[in-house]
Amino acid sequence: MAGAYRAMTRMMLPGLTGGLVLVPATARAAGFDAEHAAARYLAMLSPAARARSDAYFDGTLWLNVLSALVTLLICWIIARSRVLVRVRDALRRQGWRPWVVMIVVAMTFLAGLALLELPWSIYVDYWRERRFGQMNMGFGGWLGEQAVEAVILLVVGGLVLTVINAVMRGFPRLWWLVGAGAVAVITALSVLIMPVFFMPLFNAYTDLPAGPLRTRIEAMAAANHIPVDHIVVYNASRQNDRISANVSGLGPTVQISLTDTLVKTADVAEVAAVVGHEMGHYVLNHVWRAIVLGALLSALQFWLILRAAPAVLALGGRRSGLRGIDDPAAVPVLFALFTLLSLLCLPLSNTLVRSAENAADAFGLDTAREPDGFALAAMQLASYRKISPPAWQEALFFDHPSGRTRVLRAMHWKQDHVPHATEVEPPPLPDPALPAH
Repeated sequence: MAGAYRAMTRMMLPGLTGGLVLVPATARAAGFDAEHAAARYLAMLSPAARARSDAYFDGTLWLNVLSALVTLLICWIIARSRVLVRVRDALRRQGWRPWVVMIVVAMTFLAGLALLELPWSIYVDYWRERRFGQMNMGFGGWLGEQAVEAVILLVVGGLVLTVINAVMRGFPRLWWLVGAGAVAVITALSVLIMPVFFMPLFNAYTDLPAGPLRTRIEAMAAANHIPVDHIVVYNASRQNDRISANVSGLGPTVQISLTDTLVKTADVAEVAAVVGHEMGHYVLNHVWRAIVLGALLSALQFWLILRAAPAVLALGGRRSGLRGIDDPAAVPVLFALFTLLSLLCLPLSNTLVRSAENAADAFGLDTAREPDGFALAAMQLASYRKISPPAWQEALFFDHPSGRTRVLRAMHWKQDHVPHATEVEPPPLPDPALPAH
């Protein structure tokens, strides 16, 4: 499921008056050194824990490349097997409409892709995650979630590929442009229905109980005109121990969600810092920005596919019974090209996402006004994100700012905005043993 699912998923405080509130910088806090304070936070991570985090993150980068290559290999195997050609021909002989032929062929392809990728996914998404302490589920529970993801992939992926195929047939020369528009619409619909139909399939959601934390979040949300009808906690601890929050949905489905790991392990200041960042995505319209940028990136990828597909088919596609890129049985070729282009475009997409994350970080600091909570949250993420990468690695392969970047931002914000700021003594982080090699 690893490559298939990832590829498809590619296709604040009382007294604030609302909006993005920029707090004027005060005189710099006398005696407070942002660089020194940041260094104390970064020292929370022991050499053993840092080595473990670096090994996990660097390994993940290589596995992303290998996962794409595994997907390409499986697409080639399916195309050469002519299974989809036989399914296509059988349905056409029975007189089925083109869209029915396409959705059946697409679902057959996606089922084969998920099944053939399962051994690789067991290694990447289960065994390795367990080895690095990033997975709390047993194999049976994990496999059950994979089955649910597979069903979603078959239904949603089959529909998406059918829509793209219909656009190809209806707009032979401009399908790359019209298809990108279709991707934008499908993405917006997915964001709208995800909190209601998809997310509850994997976790249980309950209302955040009344108390200081809910009061703080409601005040932050009201100050920034975010609906507060749904503030929920979900049992993410069944999957892993990572802390997180999000503001998901569109219009009537907007909800603020917090992981139970965040609520149980962090104090109000840290939670406010995390939620303030997520509110930044909502207030700054990052969902719509992502939809538009995703559509533009899809347009580029579709245009390149339009140019490359004839050459790819000439290399052997026609000998496999394929009659063009709009042939339902050519879906492995389309999927493989899209997977390859998505991998090549990864530095660009990472940069676009990271720019939004930087803006949300700035918003969260100005809104929650909890620089130490923000720095502590950044350090908590160091279990799976490399804390201090080289500048070139952060620029190319990070879709979020590194922990070092975030801690420095928080401490400079504190130096510039908190009168009489003082350093705090950061609590120790867990110090797990290095993984066995």
